[in-house]
Amino acid sequence: MPSAIAACFRCAPSAAAAAAAASPPPTTTRRFPSPTSAYNAASSPNPRSLDAPMAAAAAACVESPDEGVEIREVWAGNLEAEIAAIRDEVDRYPYVAMDTEFPGIVCRPVGNFRTTDEFNYANLEANVNMLKLIQLGLTLSDEGGDLPRRGTGGRRCIWQFNFRGFDPRTDPSNADSIQMLRTCGIDFDRFATEGADPIRFAELLMSSGVVLNADVQWITFHSGYDFGYLLRLLTGRNLPDNMPAFFDLIRIYFPVLYDIKHLMRFCSNLHGGLSRLGELLDVKRVGTCHQAGSDSLLTLGCYNKIKEVYFKGSTEKHAGVLYGLVIEDGVNRPPPTQPNE
Repeated sequence: MPSAIAACFRCAPSAAAAAAAASPPPTTTRRFPSPTSAYNAASSPNPRSLDAPMAAAAAACVESPDEGVEIREVWAGNLEAEIAAIRDEVDRYPYVAMDTEFPGIVCRPVGNFRTTDEFNYANLEANVNMLKLIQLGLTLSDEGGDLPRRGTGGRRCIWQFNFRGFDPRTDPSNADSIQMLRTCGIDFDRFATEGADPIRFAELLMSSGVVLNADVQWITFHSGYDFGYLLRLLTGRNLPDNMPAFFDLIRIYFPVLYDIKHLMRFCSNLHGGLSRLGELLDVKRVGTCHQAGSDSLLTLGCYNKIKEVYFKGSTEKHAGVLYGLVIEDGVNRPPPTQPNE
């Protein structure tokens, strides 16, 4: 495969992005309405491009009322305690929905590629290896969609990890993506001073029981980039330069995963990005769009609804497939896995 970094060009900042003001700092914890009723009601190389245009998406960033489910904001000061809480809960809540926020897409590979999916991976590899993760959301649930009660006063909760290390003034980034994240509440100044160390996060996650565990089922939406950033943290290395090696790592760290964007190929009348899918399925968002915690919770709700309505409760044969990253001979599909004895 041609080198994925053969020709990478940084996007020039837009005038709108340069003028965008930072949002007020988020609070340490936020609570939103319980999603239980919403859960149980009877190929682009850039996953972020599937939603409405960025300007419209940013304008729609509205936070839900402050009650019910709590988004536990994780910073440097509470990182170890919150990972310990996840470690305590993962056996009871082995469904893990995940989403990330990152600085967008800044370059694209050049050369000859046999398939579109091969190009998609080269694009992913080039950008993930160049850029830095900003935020990661994790939503744990049981098979019925219930969430851990680790919030204030025993409320249901999810986790949102805010990382230090990315500086929009000096690090490569897509100006429109940064503007959208600011509009949706990302305070880059606070992230720089209070954010969790991503390397320490990876060390703690390795021993949390969430990764390297065939009993855990990962639920995602168009998640090649999400897994790419997480793999780069967990391995401490750049992503491999070919898709088979990438999926070798996926099978080790995330033995069972589902990508809703792939599942949608088998569902009539479902299309678009995550927010649009939530509207089509009547799964209500809680929290702020384009923040990783809220997106991970919406991802879980959409998966539960699709699984119930379109797959009669069984999605096993679609495990291990990431949308837009399919190898011609199918070796990206992991072998069947059995729960640990």
